[in-house]
Amino acid sequence: MTSEEISLRGFSATLSRLERRLEAINTQFEELDEAARRLTERLEQHRQDLAVQAHQDQVWGSLLEDKFTTVETNLFFTYVADALCCCHEQVVRKLPDLAQSLPTTACILRRKIKNRRIDRAWESTIRDLGLEHSDIKALCAFFVTHGYQAEYYNPFQRRKLAEGAETLVQKAVRNPVLRDSLLRAVQVVEEGKAGTLVSPQTEEQKPSPSIREQLSKQIMEK
Repeated sequence: MTSEEISLRGFSATLSRLERRLEAINTQFEELDEAARRLTERLEQHRQDLAVQAHQDQVWGSLLEDKFTTVETNLFFTYVADALCCCHEQVVRKLPDLAQSLPTTACILRRKIKNRRIDRAWESTIRDLGLEHSDIKALCAFFVTHGYQAEYYNPFQRRKLAEGAETLVQKAVRNPVLRDSLLRAVQVVEEGKAGTLVSPQTEEQKPSPSIREQLSKQIMEK
């Protein structure tokens, strides 16, 4: 074997070792890229969770700090109640076989976590109504904060107000998340997507205490 052949074979062996090392390095880079991608996704999810929590903290802070007049509280509560009841009614309409086991909106929110049918019905409902998940959280927060003292306004009482609901929301609610959620609740009700808790025959009568009981049964847990 000549020296040239020996030199060529050594060069080929060296080249093969370099190729294997490059392949190993490329594999390591791919693994690092995948790890970086997963970390970026986790950080982005964490950022979104923090943003949602910050919004919720702002909503609760606004509800506890802002002072609404009695009329504003009652009117906002009325639209919140009707919008949440609409969500409940739409889900039950989509799942008639589960109606007996879904007596309240709170029940739907709890059970949708483990039941895919309920979750799909809920997701399609809020999408159809033009609502976001943040809207539902804000509306529930308002209901919990003011539901114990608010009075439900029937359609006749709403029409007697000098200013419309959207105008009052824009003027009275400082927190943008809560304000946008209340405005969307008003739109849901005013566009006819939500019913009311009072029948037309009794809309000119003063709401009785039973209306509040009806609200609690339809929206919150018994």
